[in-house]
Amino acid sequence: MARMKCLTQLAGCLLAWAGVSAFAQGLPAEVESALAEAGLPRDAVVMLVAPAEGGPPRVAHRTDVRVNPASIAKLSTTLAGLELLGPTYTWSTPVYFDGPVRDGVLQGNLVIKGQGDPKLVVERLWLLLKRVQAMGVRSISGDIVLDRSAFTVPPRDPGAFDGEPLRPYNASPDALLVNFKAVTVTFTPQAGQARVRVEPPLAGVQWPANVPLAGGECGDWITPLQADFRNPAQVRFAGAFAAACGERAWQIAFPDPAGYAPRAIAAAWRDIGGELRGQVRDGRAPAGAKPAFEFTSPPLAEVIRDINKFSNNVMAQQLFLTLSLQQRANGTFEGSREVLAGWWRDRFGGEAPVTDNGSGLSRTESITAAQLGQLLQAAWASPLMPDFVASLPALGLDGTLRRSRQNTGLAHLKTGSLVDVSGVAGYVHGPQGRRYVLVAIANHPRASAVRSATQALVQWAARQP
Repeated sequence: MARMKCLTQLAGCLLAWAGVSAFAQGLPAEVESALAEAGLPRDAVVMLVAPAEGGPPRVAHRTDVRVNPASIAKLSTTLAGLELLGPTYTWSTPVYFDGPVRDGVLQGNLVIKGQGDPKLVVERLWLLLKRVQAMGVRSISGDIVLDRSAFTVPPRDPGAFDGEPLRPYNASPDALLVNFKAVTVTFTPQAGQARVRVEPPLAGVQWPANVPLAGGECGDWITPLQADFRNPAQVRFAGAFAAACGERAWQIAFPDPAGYAPRAIAAAWRDIGGELRGQVRDGRAPAGAKPAFEFTSPPLAEVIRDINKFSNNVMAQQLFLTLSLQQRANGTFEGSREVLAGWWRDRFGGEAPVTDNGSGLSRTESITAAQLGQLLQAAWASPLMPDFVASLPALGLDGTLRRSRQNTGLAHLKTGSLVDVSGVAGYVHGPQGRRYVLVAIANHPRASAVRSATQALVQWAARQP
């Protein structure tokens, strides 16, 4: 009966321990030792261990101090998405025929209206276009029109955050996001040269067919390529590729992000045998028209696995913007901040975390360990718990934690890292079926050194009865 009362008044039950340390010990000795050895001061970290089912913490260190969570911020975005949209929510991409189809020719425009699908990757784009062909269209007499009006996102320099504009994690959200606006360039040593293969093909973009091979060790193999992207339609490699590297793949955020979707769609339509007499351009779907069909995404419960396990920033931002799109008919960062803050106040009470874009790729987002503890305990008690926990990287097994060689299988933890930020938050599996929420975040110039202390805290939590 007490447990049922706690579940019906969950926020109050979880808040009962916030700021209270009577039941919590200080940092375990092995964690203190790891911090000292790493040269990290105690006031550079926040740490929390508490029973997943609710109740006071076992460890509570600076739990009311706001810190930058980096990608751990995705926990708020994905849980809010599950609760506000539902685990079976799917994104719909309506496709319109702006004219009749006669003898295989669409007498007008093909219009694709983006509504935020985070996973319109190349394979699914191919399926969408094959569906157009299945409805009798082999040639389009007009244009392919791309409607991106569902999101209102200000233009952003992809290199503004950290000076790395070619990193896929810096891609901006888009109502019609195609393949994360990224290309994969593969270099394969062959007959004295490195053959260059690019996926997906982009209409009007020329890449070198080969790059000279160089001797020496592999090491940093990207810089010696001397890639030149000043003209995105004519990419050049002025350098060479180290033969010792074998086959390597370089994932790149295309340097003309606004032109990515039109180029990718034009190339995909051509590659499946379609003819386009016009061009691919931005525009609007015809008002009041009924779509020829709607192409649906995988369900949200599947999408958040990509977001959390692989810390996909642009997918997280797509979900974040969808929160305001669904409630306010237009997806904006400001609107989604308000939606998420309102959800937090209704769910937990008190002040909400500071949210920027929902992905953690930000210097302004902040949250406390106590707030993260509340969120994790609430998720554990929720009917949505299986979907949420399954989205987190399994320590030493998959996602961003697949390379960990310690504590394999002992935890499901969301990672977060930026310059001066490093941490994890999630669940540790203890003896006899016990589960603990764990938060460990460092904000410090040597933040990455916190990993040994985090490993010690995970091991300590896994031993608790």
